[in-house]
Amino acid sequence: MSKTLTAAAAQFASVIGDLDANFTEHRKWVDAARDKGADLLVFPELSMVGHYGAEHLLDITMKSNDRRLLDLSRAAGEMILVVGFVEEGPAAQFYNAAGVYKNGKLVYIHRKINLPSYGKLIETKYYAQGRFVDNYEITRDWRLGLLICADLWNPALTHLAFLHGATLLVSPISSGVEAVGEAFDNPSGWTATMHFYSMMYGAPSIMVNRCGPELDLNFWGGSRILDPFGHPLAIAGHDPELITAELDYGEVRRARALLPTVRDSNIGLVERETDRLIARLGVPDIIRHDE
Repeated sequence: MSKTLTAAAAQFASVIGDLDANFTEHRKWVDAARDKGADLLVFPELSMVGHYGAEHLLDITMKSNDRRLLDLSRAAGEMILVVGFVEEGPAAQFYNAAGVYKNGKLVYIHRKINLPSYGKLIETKYYAQGRFVDNYEITRDWRLGLLICADLWNPALTHLAFLHGATLLVSPISSGVEAVGEAFDNPSGWTATMHFYSMMYGAPSIMVNRCGPELDLNFWGGSRILDPFGHPLAIAGHDPELITAELDYGEVRRARALLPTVRDSNIGLVERETDRLIARLGVPDIIRHDE
């Protein structure tokens, strides 16, 4: 793979709790993205089950190596897929997860860390909390930092992803207009958030939302691919749509030379001040060192 990367985002409405229908839908978008020559295809958060899929929790969970997920990846060939599903992890723990698949194999998985429990969002009722921030090396230049929806509303998690070496931020989301409350403008909030992170860290970003109504929420779409200066390369409307853009690593180099946020992050200071804050607040060691 060259220093350019063709990225694609598939925006659509999942069928709540219907794995068969959603696998069929995913296959359609895989075929469309392959026809566009995409190297990477990103699906929305919980794309396999729908936003409210967890209400059918025990019927829709999957292991990360589920044969159907691996078959979908095989159908994509060399194209990397980022797929959202409810993962059944060890000890019957259930996670809002996004798996990264290539050539019929799981190559990386992120379990959502920042589980919202406000407005119309009740994820803590269903999901265990993820514990790690890392990234996946596509090539030596392209390292995929993967965070799910509300993870990005904890800036420390995004900062960690970039300190781990991410050069591309990928965020599957499930953002309904009414999710937080009437006073909060979700579409504008996500527009500002994605622009900020790409501009601040000198990295392209891909945000993929679902669209259409689902029970009491209306999903506004608006999926987007941004360049490392925060400028939009492709933005979806409100309906099902595949968007694509070519990402240039040369632009990442240029952006980071102009604004060296990662270089100047001062990890030692952050660690020292975090330890000082923990000591002041009296957080027990069992929480501090839990992995």
